[in-house]
Amino acid sequence: MSPATATLWRWRRFAVLFMALWAVLSMLGGCSSLPRGVERPVSHALAAPENTPLGALVQQRRAEAGAKHGSGFTLLSGPQAAYGSRLALVEAAQQTLDLQYYAIHADASSERLLLGVVAAARRGVRVRVLLDDFHSTGRNAQVMRLAFEPNIEMRMFNPLTGARGSVLGRAISALADFDRVQQRMHNKLFIADNMAGVAGGRNLGDAYFGNAESGNFVDLDVLAVGPIVQELSRSFDSYWNDQRAYPVQSLITREELDRLRAQTPSVEPLPVSTAPGLIDPEALTTQRARAWDHKPLDLASARFVWAPAVVMADHPEKIPSENGPPPPAEAAASVVDGLLTLIGQARRDLLIVSPYFVPGPDMKAAFAAARARGVRVQVLTNSLASNDAPLAHAGYARHREDLLAMGVELYELRSEQAGLRSAIGSAAGGSTGSSRAMLHTKLLLVDGRIVVVGSMNIDPRSQKHNTEIALLIVSTELARRTATRIDPAMQERAWRVERTDDGLVWRAPRGSGLDDATSEPDASLPLRLMLKLLGPLAPDHLL
Repeated sequence: MSPATATLWRWRRFAVLFMALWAVLSMLGGCSSLPRGVERPVSHALAAPENTPLGALVQQRRAEAGAKHGSGFTLLSGPQAAYGSRLALVEAAQQTLDLQYYAIHADASSERLLLGVVAAARRGVRVRVLLDDFHSTGRNAQVMRLAFEPNIEMRMFNPLTGARGSVLGRAISALADFDRVQQRMHNKLFIADNMAGVAGGRNLGDAYFGNAESGNFVDLDVLAVGPIVQELSRSFDSYWNDQRAYPVQSLITREELDRLRAQTPSVEPLPVSTAPGLIDPEALTTQRARAWDHKPLDLASARFVWAPAVVMADHPEKIPSENGPPPPAEAAASVVDGLLTLIGQARRDLLIVSPYFVPGPDMKAAFAAARARGVRVQVLTNSLASNDAPLAHAGYARHREDLLAMGVELYELRSEQAGLRSAIGSAAGGSTGSSRAMLHTKLLLVDGRIVVVGSMNIDPRSQKHNTEIALLIVSTELARRTATRIDPAMQERAWRVERTDDGLVWRAPRGSGLDDATSEPDASLPLRLMLKLLGPLAPDHLL
C-alpha cells in the first residue's frame, strides 16, 4: 500500500469513527440547564461623552482638521497599531470601558490589556465586559475572574451548559441543544468613554497581535472617534441588557475558578494579587516581553479621516432566547444581508476580503448580477494552507469553479509570514511570531468610496446564525488608504486562481519566484486528502 493510500484509509477510518461518536453523543441529553430568575441590572453607555478629556481631545482634533463631519476614522492594520490603540483607550478612559468579544484568550497579550482594564477600574472607571461563551473552557475560563474585580461587571452571552474543565465535556452536554449552541455572538468592540472605540475582526489574544508562536492572523480594525461611537455603544447596550447575557456570578463561582485553575498547572496568579489569573510567566516569557514592548497609540497624532458613516449591527434577538417570544421583525435582517444590498449598488468595482468565504445562493446571485453590470469583482480569502479552519475551506472550494466561470477574480493568501512583510497585517511592524500567517480580515470596498470593516464573514454562518457588527464609512480617502494596503497583498502575497482547459491553476504571487501550482499550494498531502474526504460531508451552513 502506498503512503498516499495508507493516509487516505486513515482519514476514512477517522471519518467513520467521528460520525459514530457524533451519533452516540447526539443521543445523550444534557443534564444541566441555564439558571433561571437571574438578575440583570440595566445599564447604559455614558450619557455625555463630550465632557470627558477624551471627548475634548476628539473635538480639538476635529476642529484642527476643519472637518465637516463629526466622526473620525483611522485604519489599524498592523499588530502594533491594533494593540497600541486598545492600550491607549484603556489609559485614556476616565468614566467607562465597554468590551464586547467573541473570544478573549488567556495569554500574554490579553494579560497586559486586562491588567490595564483592572487598573482603570481601580481608579474609578466603570467596566463592562460582554463575552460570548463558546471559548470559555479550560485555561480561557480564567478570564471570567474579571467579574470578581471591584467596579467590573462581566456577562456571558448565550452561555453553554456543562463543565468548563474541557472542550469535550462541554460539547457532550451541548449536543442536546445543538441549534442554539451553534449560534454565537461574533461582535467585537472596545469602547472608551463612549467617545472612541475599535471595531473590526480581532479577538483578544496573542495570535491577533503578532505574538503567537504557532501562527498569527492578518487582520484589520478601525479606530473610530466622535458621534459614531455612540451608535456602537447603543449596539453594545442592546446586547448587554438582553436576556441572553448572564452575569458570570450566575454561572460560576470564584471558588470553582480556583479549583479549575488548580487542574490547569500552566495557569498562575498574576503579579497583581486580585487580578485575573491568566498565564504562567515562566512558560511564556517571550510572549510577555513582546506584549509589554508594545506602546499605547498616540491618539493626539493619529491620522483620522473625517467622514459620514453608519453602524451595521445585527439585532441581539437574531439568536433566539430559550422559551422566549419570537424575535421581532427587525431581527431578521442581518449585516450580511445589508452587504448583499450594497453589492447590488456597486457600479464599478467590488473588493471582498473574507477569511472564511462560503458564498450561499443569494451571494452568488449578487456576484452574477454585479458581473452582468460590468462590475469588477475581486475576492481575497485564505488558501487551504493558511486557513485555521480547513473545513471552512471546503465550503469555499466547492463554489470556486462557479465563481471563476462568472468572472469573479479569486486570490488565496499564502501561509508563509516571511512573504508578508508588507501585507495587510504587517504595515506597522509585522508579526513577530511564527512563519505561518492566517487571513482574518473582514472587509468590503465598493466603487473606491465605501469601506465596510467589521466582524462578519461572507458565509451562511455570519448571515444566518452568528450576530455581527460593522462600520460602513463613505470616504474616498479612507478607501484609497485601504486599497493601498490590500492591492499589494493580493498581487505579491497571494495565489491567483484561474480556470484552464486542464483544470484549476494557482498563479504564483508576483515576484515570489515560485512556480504555478495545479493543486492546493503549500498544503500537505494529508490536509488535501482531508478536504476531499470530509469536505463533501460538511454542509455550507455549518462551516
